[in-house]
Amino acid sequence: MNDEPPARDPIGEDARVNALEARLKAAREREEQRNKPGLGTETDANYRLGNRVLAELIGGIGGGAFIGWVIDQFAGTTPWGLLAVMSLGIFVAFRNIIRISSRRPD
Repeated sequence: MNDEPPARDPIGEDARVNALEARLKAAREREEQRNKPGLGTETDANYRLGNRVLAELIGGIGGGAFIGWVIDQFAGTTPWGLLAVMSLGIFVAFRNIIRISSRRPD
């Protein structure tokens, strides 16, 4: 039939294809390393700890202010109940934050 050699080399012997395969293999290995379980646990733990500290602070101030306002509405002691209970809430929030920060990591 046709005795002429093919115009192209077989696909496996092309240097561009080999380089592409090597880059794909390296990218897959990097992606596997990046997605390994356990690598982001320290970041996740720090994120959770920061959220807990923020929740303690907001909860202490907001909860104290709300309870103080309710006491003021029923007792008619405006603004002393609000100030007293909110100060207590701030104190408790900072005490909890100090306890959280002084705890040893697991």
